[in-house]
Amino acid sequence: MTPPMNGAPGVSAQVAEQAVHWLLEMQQGPLDTRQQQAWKQWLDAHSEHRRAWEHIQRVNQRLRSVSPPLAHAALNAPKSAARRRALKMLLVLGAGSALTWGLRERQLLPPLMADFRSPVGERRRLTLDDGSQLQLNTSSAVDVRFDAQRRLIRLLEGELLLTTARDPRPLQVLTAHGLLASRNARFNVREYPDHTQVAVFEGQVDINSRHSPALLLTASRQVALGINGTGAVTALDTNSGAWTEGMLVAAHMRLADFLDELGRYRRGQLHCDEAVANLLISGTYPLDNSERILDLLEVTLPVKVRRFTRYWVSVEARA
Repeated sequence: MTPPMNGAPGVSAQVAEQAVHWLLEMQQGPLDTRQQQAWKQWLDAHSEHRRAWEHIQRVNQRLRSVSPPLAHAALNAPKSAARRRALKMLLVLGAGSALTWGLRERQLLPPLMADFRSPVGERRRLTLDDGSQLQLNTSSAVDVRFDAQRRLIRLLEGELLLTTARDPRPLQVLTAHGLLASRNARFNVREYPDHTQVAVFEGQVDINSRHSPALLLTASRQVALGINGTGAVTALDTNSGAWTEGMLVAAHMRLADFLDELGRYRRGQLHCDEAVANLLISGTYPLDNSERILDLLEVTLPVKVRRFTRYWVSVEARA
């Protein structure tokens, strides 16, 4: 659940990112006519957008009176990813006094100060101290704690693929929705806002959720963990693990869902108009060239890709 802003209803992380985008665009210089039109269209599209916009302006005015490092990042790195992240965080929670900083630091900084992380659009491969192979997908973060009794990886955000090394100590992956354990397996773990998806490629993984009995997940199977426990065990889907090879695989995927996936690997907002959201798309696409993928959409589907700015792209019905 998104934390509420101080004195205002909650703003989702997605809308916060959109508001941050428009603020940074305006700080780079006056918007042209097309950009002004796009901003006004966004502002009027939903009352949440207007609340977010009004609040982020107040946040921006308060930043110079806030001394902690998050405000410092927001003020002193106007073109950096750090500024974008800082503004988004301050928008979601509100920019209060330094007295409330301690609580916010505990809530927000762990992913930013993780042992290992990967930025948006990049993937990272690591060899851990025990020889296990860890891969991080776009915008992911983990903490790693190995001691004499156990090996623990905490997934703070995003997605990982782990190939465990043989070791007498149990290897555990802690997620927001449960604890996973394995001694010899290759498996993928992805955090969503409301659940965690686990997919096993080799070996087996013990899954422990607070709200369901323990489950042994075997090779070629996947399951979702949520606040209501574990869901049904199913076969691996077409796109499982494809990101480790730098690919996005779609098999009769809704265009809206496809663009949500593609948007994970791009900075800014990738919007899908409702008129084309249910178009179906299939194919294998290289994640390192999202602009090329967008160009291909215009060739294969009856859509038009409108680029208002580098970080604000909308896929709409072709006129």
